[in-house]
This record gives sequence, structure tokens and C-alpha cells, in this order.
Amino acid sequence: MTEATRAAHSTSAPQQNRALGLSTVAFTVCFAVWTIFSIIGVSLKDQLGLSETQFGLLIGSPVLTGSLSRIVLGIWTDRKGGRLVFTLTMLAAAVATFLLAFAQSYEQLLLAALGVGLAGGSFAVGVAYVSRFYPAQKQGTALGIFGVGNVGAAVTKFAAPFVMLAWGWQSVAVVWAAALVVMAAVFWFGTEDDPVIARRRAEGYTPKSLASEFAPLRNVQVWRFALYYFFAFGAFVALTLWLPRYLIGVYGFDIKTAGMVAAAYSIPASIFRAYGGTLSDKIGARTVLYWTFGVSAVCAFILALPTTDSVVAGVDGPVRFHFETGPVAFIGLVFVLGFFMSLGKAAVYKHIPAYYPDNVGAVGGLVGMIGGLGGFVLPLLFGFLNDITGIWSSCFMALFFLILLSLGWMHSAVRRHERQLVARTA
Repeated sequence: MTEATRAAHSTSAPQQNRALGLSTVAFTVCFAVWTIFSIIGVSLKDQLGLSETQFGLLIGSPVLTGSLSRIVLGIWTDRKGGRLVFTLTMLAAAVATFLLAFAQSYEQLLLAALGVGLAGGSFAVGVAYVSRFYPAQKQGTALGIFGVGNVGAAVTKFAAPFVMLAWGWQSVAVVWAAALVVMAAVFWFGTEDDPVIARRRAEGYTPKSLASEFAPLRNVQVWRFALYYFFAFGAFVALTLWLPRYLIGVYGFDIKTAGMVAAAYSIPASIFRAYGGTLSDKIGARTVLYWTFGVSAVCAFILALPTTDSVVAGVDGPVRFHFETGPVAFIGLVFVLGFFMSLGKAAVYKHIPAYYPDNVGAVGGLVGMIGGLGGFVLPLLFGFLNDITGIWSSCFMALFFLILLSLGWMHSAVRRHERQLVARTA
């Protein structure tokens, strides 16, 4: 029995519920801050006259910091405990978010955005912290519930447009920074050290070397999980940031309507993550991932089809065809895509404590980092594709090929594992 497993079995239900509940609320606040540029970025684009690529870089910069910090914060959590690390992360992000309100140039906005991104690094902290309170058979559900904090993106989509239109984009930064400070205080005084940290402190435990913390990252399997999360989470973040701009450009929505529609995508892509965790506990994470990639590929393929007018020679003369995805169909397809992304996110993180119970922070941090980098790279790619093709749906073309790559690698790994099992039993 591993150290983490022994500790998890020593916790009571009230301890588990308190740790999970406050961690989920804290992650919701952090995620709301992390995606702040999805709304204020639209105003800044017009104010500064940014190109599509510059806009993509601006909204992606917080995602870059949030992603790169995850592996460091995850390992720090393994060593020092989530209560301390989560609190300090929220306070650091609050300072950067407050300073964002005073940025005057594009360069200053980029610098502030990098600091705001620390809020996104909190995911790795929460995963390592929460998983230590639960035994393996309940971790999928617990981490799925924690992941519901992604709904913070919807909070920003709903609330930020009204705050921005009433008092300006700077007020959004100030209010969101204040929310982080309040949440940091509530979390620190409302939680306790996880059972692993408490036991280590009581026994005078000497932490493992950094080399041993990083050792699991040499496994190809870890990087395969990271690719899955690059799509399931990275593409979710990218679309959360990109959809308001897409809806305004393609369908002519105003900022409030675009924000609410984008929130309608964010909500199912967040709250159903808990169901994805429960489903992974019941039928297996691998099965959930097969469904995720299969249905997502169909949705992305349809969304990738551009508005088209064509003429073919018919028996009685030219026959004209017109194809377009109207706003209702678009919203429906994006809703389905978000739902299956939420299942996939939970399924990926069900694997991690099952395969690496004593290195959840390091492995979860790396997987979260790569997934988060998807949220940085993909908006840049979307903007670049818009600039060079002039086709709005090119973003979904990119997602379609990413899904096929993930599905192909997973299926080949599964078949290889099955052949190895047959060879050992022959």
C-alpha cells in the first residue's frame, strides 16, 4: 500500500467533503480570473487595433503561464501541501490581476496577462490536494467534481460583460482580483493540511529528492495522457477564449449575447466533468475516452465545413447548392462538443492517481501543463489560420486533425497492450 493510499483511508467523510468543496470553489474563482481576457480582450482588440494573431497572443498569454507553472506547483504541492500552495497561488494571481487594471500599452497588457495566468496553475495544486483525501475507487468522482471549477469560465462570460459595459474593462480586473483575495482567506482558514502532509510532519519525514519526483515523466504513457488532455482541456480553454470573437465575427452577435452563448458552451463543458469522473469509475476511463474522441471528431468535422455556394451541371441546367451552419445548429454542436470534452477531461485524470499514486502532483502537473499549453497554442493557431486562410471555420479544421491524432495514438497503444497480454498468457 502506497503512502498516499494509507493516508486516504485515514480521512473522515467531513474532512473529504470540506477539502473537496472549498477546493472546487477556489478553483472556480481561479478559472474565472484565468479566462478574464475572453471578454475584456474583445474590447482591448478594438481599442488597440490588434490583428487576429496579436489578439490570439493576448488571450493566450495567461494560459501559457498557467500551463508552465502547473508542473512546478504540482511538485511543490507534493512536497509542501495544497493548503499552503493553493493560498499563495491565489494571492500572487490577485496582485497581477489588480495591476492589470493599470496597464496602458499592449506590451504592459501582455506582461500583466502572464501574471494573471498563475491562477490557472491552481489546477495542479487542487488535483494533488484533493486526491490525497480519497481512496482510488472514489478519486475519479472526486477529481471530476473538483474539475467542475472550469465553470468559472462561464461566470466570467456571464458577469464580466455587464461589469465592463457599466464601468470599463479595468473594473473587471479590480473586482476579480478582490474575489481572489477573499477566496484565499476563506481557503486558508477553512481547510486543513492533507493527510499525507500531516503524517509526514508528525513522523519527521524527509521529502523525496527532486529527481525521484520527476522520474515518472520519462514514461511515454504520461506524454500520451498529456496529448489527450491537450485536446480535452486545451481545446476547451481555447474555444472558451475564442468563441466570443467567433460569434461576433461570424453571426454578428453583440458582446453580451456572444458572452452568454460562450457561457452556454462553458457550463456543460464544466459541470458534466463530475459525471465524467463517476462514469470513469464505473465503466473505465478508456471507454469514456473512446466515446469522447469519436463524438468530438464528428462534431468538429461538421463545424469545420465552411459556408459554401456551389453550382453543378444538372440535367435541365445548373443546380445550385448552399451550405452553412446556422447559429442554432452551431450552438447545438458546440454544446455536444463541450459535453464530451468534459467527460474526456475527467477520464484523463482518472488515469493519473491510478497509475502514479505517489506522484500525482508531478504527473498531474505535466499533463495539466501540456493540456494548458493547448489553451495557449490553439488560440494563436486559430488567429494565424484566420489570417492566412480567411476562413472562420479553420479553427475546427485544426481541432478535427488533433482529435484524429489523439484517437489514433490511444487505439494503437491499447492494441499493443492487448497483444502483450496475449503473449504473456500464451
